[in-house]
Amino acid sequence: MMNCQQAVRLMSDEMDRGLAGSERFSLRLHSLLCVGCRNYQRQIPFLRQACRATPPADVTPPTASSPTRE
Repeated sequence: MMNCQQAVRLMSDEMDRGLAGSERFSLRLHSLLCVGCRNYQRQIPFLRQACRATPPADVTPPTASSPTRE
Protein backbone atom coordinates (compact mmCIF):
# COMPACT_ATOMS: atom_id res chain seq x y z
CA MET A 1 0.00 0.00 0.00
CA MET A 2 1.21 3.51 -0.75
CA ASN A 3 2.16 6.01 1.91
CA CYS A 4 0.88 9.59 2.22
CA GLN A 5 3.86 11.09 0.42
CA GLN A 6 3.24 8.88 -2.61
CA ALA A 7 -0.48 9.67 -2.50
CA VAL A 8 0.13 13.42 -2.44
CA ARG A 9 2.47 13.09 -5.42
CA LEU A 10 -0.19 11.20 -7.37
CA MET A 11 -2.83 13.79 -6.43
CA SER A 12 -0.59 16.48 -7.83
CA ASP A 13 0.15 14.46 -10.97
CA GLU A 14 -3.57 13.86 -11.45
CA MET A 15 -4.11 17.60 -11.88
CA ASP A 16 -1.73 17.62 -14.87
CA ARG A 17 -2.26 14.23 -16.47
CA GLY A 18 -4.51 11.23 -16.40
CA LEU A 19 -3.46 8.51 -14.01
CA ALA A 20 -2.93 4.91 -15.06
CA GLY A 21 -5.54 2.47 -13.81
CA SER A 22 -3.24 1.02 -11.16
CA GLU A 23 -2.30 4.51 -9.92
CA ARG A 24 -5.94 5.57 -9.75
CA PHE A 25 -6.87 2.38 -7.86
CA SER A 26 -4.01 2.75 -5.38
CA LEU A 27 -4.83 6.40 -4.76
CA ARG A 28 -8.52 5.65 -4.25
CA LEU A 29 -7.72 2.83 -1.82
CA HIS A 30 -5.32 5.03 0.14
CA SER A 31 -7.85 7.89 0.23
CA LEU A 32 -10.54 5.58 1.59
CA LEU A 33 -8.30 4.67 4.50
CA CYS A 34 -6.55 8.00 5.16
CA VAL A 35 -8.65 10.93 6.34
CA GLY A 36 -5.77 13.41 5.98
CA CYS A 37 -5.16 12.55 2.33
CA ARG A 38 -8.90 12.53 1.63
CA ASN A 39 -9.16 16.07 3.02
CA TYR A 40 -6.10 17.19 1.09
CA GLN A 41 -7.52 15.74 -2.12
CA ARG A 42 -10.64 17.86 -1.66
CA GLN A 43 -8.53 20.98 -1.01
CA ILE A 44 -6.17 20.69 -4.02
CA PRO A 45 -8.54 22.27 -6.59
CA PHE A 46 -9.12 25.26 -4.28
CA LEU A 47 -5.40 25.70 -3.65
CA ARG A 48 -4.60 25.53 -7.35
CA GLN A 49 -7.30 28.08 -8.19
CA ALA A 50 -6.14 30.41 -5.41
CA CYS A 51 -2.54 30.27 -6.65
CA ARG A 52 -3.61 31.09 -10.18
CA ALA A 53 -5.80 34.00 -9.01
CA THR A 54 -3.07 35.61 -6.90
CA PRO A 55 -1.40 38.47 -8.77
CA PRO A 56 2.36 38.20 -9.13
CA ALA A 57 4.35 39.88 -6.40
CA ASP A 58 6.39 42.96 -7.19
CA VAL A 59 9.85 41.50 -7.62
CA THR A 60 11.65 44.85 -7.62
CA PRO A 61 12.41 45.79 -4.01
CA PRO A 62 12.57 49.50 -3.21
CA THR A 63 16.07 50.89 -3.17
CA ALA A 64 17.52 52.82 -0.26
CA SER A 65 18.04 55.88 -2.46
CA SER A 66 14.35 56.09 -3.43
CA PRO A 67 12.60 59.08 -1.89
CA THR A 68 9.90 58.17 0.57
CA ARG A 69 6.68 60.09 0.81
CA GLU A 70 5.00 60.61 4.11
